[in-house]
Amino acid sequence: MRKNVWLIFLASLSVCPARAEMPVNPSHATRDGETARIALKGDSIDLTLSDAIYLGLRDNRAIRSAYLDRVAQKFDLRVAEDRFTPKLVLSGNYLSTRNQDDRYRQGNLTPTSTLLTPYGTRVSLGWTYQHTDANLAGLSHNDGANFSVIQPLLRGAGKDIATAPVRLAQMTEQINRLNLKSTVSQTITQIITAYRDLLLAQEQLKIAQDSLARARQLVDVNHAMISAGRMAEFEIVQTEAEVASQELAHEEARNRVDIARLALLQLLALDLHAPIVATEALQAKPVEVQADRALKQAEASQPAYLAQLLVGEQAAINLAVARNDRLWDVSLVGGATQQRNRVARGDGARNWDNYVGVQVEIPIGDMTARQAEVQAQVNVKNQQIQLAEAHQQLDRDVTNAVRDMGTRWRQFEIAQRARDLSRRKLEIEREKLTAGRSSNFQVLSFENDLRNAENARLNALISYLNAQAGLDQTLGTTLQSWDISLND
Repeated sequence: MRKNVWLIFLASLSVCPARAEMPVNPSHATRDGETARIALKGDSIDLTLSDAIYLGLRDNRAIRSAYLDRVAQKFDLRVAEDRFTPKLVLSGNYLSTRNQDDRYRQGNLTPTSTLLTPYGTRVSLGWTYQHTDANLAGLSHNDGANFSVIQPLLRGAGKDIATAPVRLAQMTEQINRLNLKSTVSQTITQIITAYRDLLLAQEQLKIAQDSLARARQLVDVNHAMISAGRMAEFEIVQTEAEVASQELAHEEARNRVDIARLALLQLLALDLHAPIVATEALQAKPVEVQADRALKQAEASQPAYLAQLLVGEQAAINLAVARNDRLWDVSLVGGATQQRNRVARGDGARNWDNYVGVQVEIPIGDMTARQAEVQAQVNVKNQQIQLAEAHQQLDRDVTNAVRDMGTRWRQFEIAQRARDLSRRKLEIEREKLTAGRSSNFQVLSFENDLRNAENARLNALISYLNAQAGLDQTLGTTLQSWDISLND
């Protein structure tokens, strides 16, 4: 008989659904068909913008942390969707007891299986086996099975209510995916901005070097003019002071390059001593964007706005559940039980019973259900207000981003024209100085104008490129623009 008991025990284990362990092995975002192209040249590492984005997707700590969070979030969804699968609980014990009359050894085994259906039906099936072996009373054992079904008619009834936790979990999963998209998009935008900050600092260093070289060249011209007797010796002081000023500006520009390089390396989670050099060509083309089409795109792909829509749907589901919880608990019930008792010497007895009926539970004087409904109603109205605010904010952000990009392009065109005119103006003034028709003061003034114009053009170009990246983030199209797959 004991052999049969253990066979039943093993059979009950076999009906348990298989549970594969989920390894904590998060995926990561990638660029389609893209690999890093980092070339080591001498003591510097050339880094393009595509390389920076690739490294950021692979090593950025914020992105890696977001993907680690996704492991737990996806398991939460798996647990919620497991709501309607059969559950099996195995319980048992073995006791050895003694009293003034006898000594007993008793074992119990009770497997119980439960099932909840998408319509709220609760089914339970259990079996109990008890084995007692006494020194004097002898051997006895009994076993029995019980089966019950409860079908709610009001509270907890219906597919919409029974599946509400699963639908809420699925919406939460969609929100989590949108948050992941938002995190990756924001981080990519930060990397793009940091990379262009490094480009800006490098170009400003070149401008400072060129200005310093022109100032030293002007000193040589002054020496030649003094030697030819065409300039008073004291007038060279202005030029030498300009050289010292440009040397100071050059040192400041080098410092800004190091600051920008370290900021980019930290975003990429690379060694801060890595001698990276931004090598992306600074080019820009005008892009025409219509505000109304941009708003439609944002409404379809902006993660924060889409998440707000889902939160509103969750609030509506919670309100439906809260209203259902206020109903009476009226359920159809039915079941059957069977029990068999046997002893070592003597006949066994078999008993069975079944039932069917209705059970009713009516709460009186309990305000908690009404409290939950009021809170759910308020939350629904608040979500409607927040959705209207989110849509207006999205409209405002898109309008500002589109206008800002157009403004930045016009500023770049003006700055480029001003740079070209300043350069030509300086060339003419240098020729006039060589011919003795101008002064150091005038040349140095025009030199300062050219330096300012070059910096203004560079700042306008970087601002325009960053405005494009900002528009992508506002529209929620950063990943599409850079062919990035979340691989979630």
